[in-house]
Amino acid sequence: MSVAAIAAEVDERFAASTSSQYAMSSVLSSFAAVEAKNAGLTKRKMGRKFFVGGNWKCVCLLLHFYLSAFSFPDLSIHVSNGTTEEVKKIVTTLNEAEVPSEDVVEVVVSPPFVFLPVVKNLLRPDFQIAAQNCWVRKGGAFTGEVSAEMLLNLGIPWVILGHSERRLILNESNEFVGDKVAYALSLGLKVIACVGETLEQRESGSTMAVVAAQTKAIAERITNWPNVVVAYEPVWAIGTGKVATPAQAQEVHFELRKWLKDNVSDEVATSTRIIYGGSVNGANCKELAAKPDVDGFLVGGASLKAEFIDIIKSATVKKNY
Repeated sequence: MSVAAIAAEVDERFAASTSSQYAMSSVLSSFAAVEAKNAGLTKRKMGRKFFVGGNWKCVCLLLHFYLSAFSFPDLSIHVSNGTTEEVKKIVTTLNEAEVPSEDVVEVVVSPPFVFLPVVKNLLRPDFQIAAQNCWVRKGGAFTGEVSAEMLLNLGIPWVILGHSERRLILNESNEFVGDKVAYALSLGLKVIACVGETLEQRESGSTMAVVAAQTKAIAERITNWPNVVVAYEPVWAIGTGKVATPAQAQEVHFELRKWLKDNVSDEVATSTRIIYGGSVNGANCKELAAKPDVDGFLVGGASLKAEFIDIIKSATVKKNY
């Protein structure tokens, strides 16, 4: 009901009633109903902003695109990790794309370390940049590592931590990932914190126990949740072409949010974005995005393809929620 409609009702009720007390009570009730309705709308409008991250990993950009298109995905994984010119072409594609505004979706791309300055200098201002990893503490004699301080010096606002490839291949423990997240946040970086189970763990029925333990190791060490996006990435669906069904993704996201409510706070559970990663593509993104607890995506191989734009556009599914 509009303000004008309420005013008309005020005049009508005062005119029709012989009791000014009754009229005033009715008017106050009308205003209360409108206020409650507007509060509900405000809550929806102030919900979790959709988030789409593109993890370029360590693959050749244009060759990955072409080889995937011609059904040679395995070969595309083993070629070199790209050139500056290839990176510039990918950035140009992103810069020319028409996507929803920043009010609707937050977009972050994560190129390999050596290309961070190039991408930062060329990328459109409404897209942000993430590093793919950083060291667990202040820099020092740690050959091959990149410190959080270095990322800040480059003006990189985001970092991906705890990705399954680092957990499984480089044996990063839950505690080590938790320490990395805490240190990065302490310096002002924003973190995409990854959790997820292997196929063996899912088939044994331990998905939530695994994901809860990974999340617990982070939650015990941090308080700055507004700067954290949790990425649920079932390991068995990363780069395999297998995708958790929308129902499976929603189930884990719901349980993760419930875990945050029970173990951190209701506010953190309500406001923290939980995104899905695992063979997300242009064909399945809208159905996944429609699930109430799926707040976006962390995209691997498809982030190097034109369909990444379609994935970003899937944010409009949530626009009117």
